[in-house]
Formats: sequence, structure tokens, C-alpha cells
Amino acid sequence: MALILEFLKRMTDNGVRFVLIGGYAAIVHGSPIGTEDVDVCAPLDEDNLARILAAVADLHPRFRMRPDKPPVPTDPGALKGFKNLYLHTDLGPMDFLSEVTGIGGYDEVSRHTVGTQVGGYPCRVLDLDGLIRSKRAVGRPKDLRGVAELEAIRRRLEQQVD
Repeated sequence: MALILEFLKRMTDNGVRFVLIGGYAAIVHGSPIGTEDVDVCAPLDEDNLARILAAVADLHPRFRMRPDKPPVPTDPGALKGFKNLYLHTDLGPMDFLSEVTGIGGYDEVSRHTVGTQVGGYPCRVLDLDGLIRSKRAVGRPKDLRGVAELEAIRRRLEQQVD
């Protein structure tokens, strides 16, 4: 839990635009399934990249998906054209995606969010239906197990309303 709280503090303090997706979004909705990284959808324009880089600057960010794990440049212009930013940091893995499979880009993802507080930090989270749709679209075995859990949560919520 320390990873997500420190992540949210850093993103909030630096004014990063993002939507929480993936495992931590599932946890916010009530899933007991754990995760080891933070996944967000964020616009990767120069302004937001500058904010992201400022938020993680002291965490020694490195490109997680490159075999040589080089340091991430401090100049947001050097990241122009990136669709995704997969980082390894001193806090842990952080994935910044400009699109969510099954939903679309940041603007579309933003239309499928709920506002909440996580550890006292304001946060927009992909809504339950969007999370189910994205995990189903990705289709990996772990995502499909997550779909089953999220659908059970949705049924429980619907029963509470009835």
C-alpha cells in the first residue's frame, strides 16, 4: 500500500493528469487480488511528461522494458512520441499508458472514471465496467481471473441497490 500512497502523493503534488487503472483500480473497487505495480492512463504530451518526470526524478527512474535498463531522460522532449512509459523506480514499477486496450486514449478513458480518495489523496479511477472491459480485451489469464472477480463485485453492488 505504501507504493500507491507515495505514488498518489507525488502525482498530486506535481499536478499530473492521470486515471488509475489496472490492479490498484481493482483494489479500489473492492478486489482482494494484489498487484506489484501502479498502472495509470495519462496523456504523454510534453506538459504532462514534464510533470511525471518531476514527480519521479529522485526515484532513479529507469526504462523497465529495455534489457539495458537505461535511466529515463530528464527532458520531456526526449520522450516525444512515446505511447507508453514503463518505469522501474526506487518505489517500484510504474506504468504510464496513453491508451487502454478495449477503451481508447486518455480522453475516452477519462469519460469512464469515478472520483474517490485513496489514503486521503484525490484520485480518478477507471470505473468498474471500464475495468472489466479493458481486462477482458487484454485477455491474459490473470486478467480474465480478474474479470471474474470484478463481475462478482458488480453483482454484489447491484444486489445492495435492489
